[in-house]
This record gives sequence, structure tokens and C-alpha cells, in this order.
Amino acid sequence: MSEHVHTRVGNGTGFITLDRPKALNSLSLDMVRAMTEALLRWRDDAAVAAVVVRSSSAKALCAGGDIRFFHEAGHATPQGGSALLEDFFTEEYALNHLIHFYPKPYIALMDGVVMGGGMGVAQGGPRCGVRIVTDGTKMAMPEVNIGLFPDVGGSHFLSRAPGRLGFYLGLTGLTVGAADALYLGLADHYVPQAELAVLSDLIDSTAGGGLREAVATFARPLRAAAGESELAAQRELIDRHFGHASVAAIMDSLRGDDASFARQALRAMEQRSPLMMCVTFELLKRGAALDVADCLRLERNLVRRTFEHGEVLEGVRALVIDKDNAPRWNPPALANVTDEMVARLFEPPWPAHAHPLRHL
Repeated sequence: MSEHVHTRVGNGTGFITLDRPKALNSLSLDMVRAMTEALLRWRDDAAVAAVVVRSSSAKALCAGGDIRFFHEAGHATPQGGSALLEDFFTEEYALNHLIHFYPKPYIALMDGVVMGGGMGVAQGGPRCGVRIVTDGTKMAMPEVNIGLFPDVGGSHFLSRAPGRLGFYLGLTGLTVGAADALYLGLADHYVPQAELAVLSDLIDSTAGGGLREAVATFARPLRAAAGESELAAQRELIDRHFGHASVAAIMDSLRGDDASFARQALRAMEQRSPLMMCVTFELLKRGAALDVADCLRLERNLVRRTFEHGEVLEGVRALVIDKDNAPRWNPPALANVTDEMVARLFEPPWPAHAHPLRHL
């Protein structure tokens, strides 16, 4: 078990507490394995009727994968650690699949930062997911900022967001709060931080079998306090600009709009990896026609190719290692990205019978 994941069972509920506060609970391979082990153990345990995932810190449920590890292992030989990188993504995506289809209520307290891999461990599927956001929730799929793409099932849940909102989130990597998360369909309930202690007492005192309904009853009168969704207010603008047929056309459209929301989106996209924005656009188009397992298998192909290309290593270097915030994207400009470059990254590294997620 990981020192950063604490598990226990009480009153018919299995509790998973992420406890790596200095790293905002960024996921290590050990953490992925500890969560998987607990969920597999409880899946067929009649004494466990529900699962609650939460953090030991108010700052974050989970800020994503451990990108420092990505950088170190991505530069290593198999003997030096790169095989662990392969294991990380295979096992993380398998965990995402396990969570999506969990046979018991899966209650995620999405307080603080919930980004990237954090979304993967919070997004239970429609039959099991009970996703709670707060006034402190900072939600994003910011992978294009580090030369990656929205993974952990992002090709599935972003492609199914209303209108073109998933493309907006995936291509800009910008952060949204509770009201927007509810509007996007990426959260179910709102509970203000001031009420979290009461909610925690309710969860501890309610038998697991009644937990889903107890949480819903508690949260129902609080929902209006989440406020109005900015994405709802900007829906027409987002659908109009992000409904274009390419990243270049989207950015050209945004350039012709003086609205502050459009300018903010354009500024964000101008900082992102041109190649990975194009990859993300293609990924969301494909993901809309795929089920969860096929989305995760597609992402697993793509993450291998992306590390081979090196874009993510450069993005992490600029953002986290050297902190110069001056990534040298390859290619450096959107005009230099070709359809062939994008297609090359989608080429499967394995035959179907050897795919590491073939058993999903």
C-alpha cells in the first residue's frame, strides 16, 4: 500500500483518503495501485455498500499525475525507469475504467484542485458516480499546457459535454468552478465548504447502503447557492467558435471576436502546444463515437506515441523542471502542423491482441 493513500471501512462504507498534500495529491504509481487494490477488494465484499474518495487537504482532491515522474522516467532507459512510465498509464487507465463501472455508489468529494488524473479518479459513471463540488473546486483538463492531451477518459467525458464545451475545455485547458462543473455534467451535487464538516459527519453516521440518497437529500437545497454558470452564459459564443472544423479555424474565429471571454480563450490557446491541440481536436471527434473502454485504449496508444515524440517532456521541462514557461514546441506554430503528423500519433503501437488494455 502507498503511504499517500489511506483506506478503511466503517459503517458499510469504504473510505479512500488521498494524502500527499505537498504535491496536491498528484498520483504516483503506488497511489494508483493502492486505490485499485482497495476497490477490487471491496467490489465483491458484501460488507461494503459504497465508496467515498476524499483528500486529507482542502487544497486538492488530486491535481493529476505526477508530472515530475513523467519527466524523469520519460528520459530513462527501461532499466532506469521508463518501464514504470508504461506501467503507470496502463494501470491508471485501468483504474479509470474500474471507477467508471464500479458496481456500488462511488462518492467523490471534489473540493479544491481536481485536474487531469484527478478527474479520472473522480468521474464515476452514471450508474455509480456521486460527484460533489464546492465553492473551492478548481476543475480542468489542462494537459495541452504540458504537451499532452486530455486523457484518463477525457476523450469520452469531454466529447459528451453539452454542445462544444468539451472542445473548449480540452483545447484551452482553462479552469472552471462548481457551477460550470454542474452545467457540464461533470458533477452531481454542490456543497459549500462551510457545510463540508456537516457532510462529513453525515457520511460517517450513515450506513453505506443509504449513503447515495442521504447525500442527495443533504445537497439538494444547497444547489442554488452554486450560482450561475459562466459557460451557460457563454454557450452561444463557445458553440459558434469551437464548432469550426479545425483548430486553426477556431483560433481565426476567436480572433474576430472582441468579447473578453473569446480573447481569454484565444490567449490560452496561443500558449498551448500546437500539435497537441490538433491531436486533442481529433481525439474528441473520435471519442464521441467510442465507448469508455475503446476511449481508454485509444488514449493509451496516444500517450505512448506522445512520449516517443517528446512534446510532453518539453512541456513538463518548461512548466515544472526549469520553470522558464518557454516551451519549445515541435512544431512551433500551428501552421506547421500537418494532418500526417497528427495521424502518426494515432498509429497503434501494438496489435489489438497485445494491447495493454485489451482486457477492459
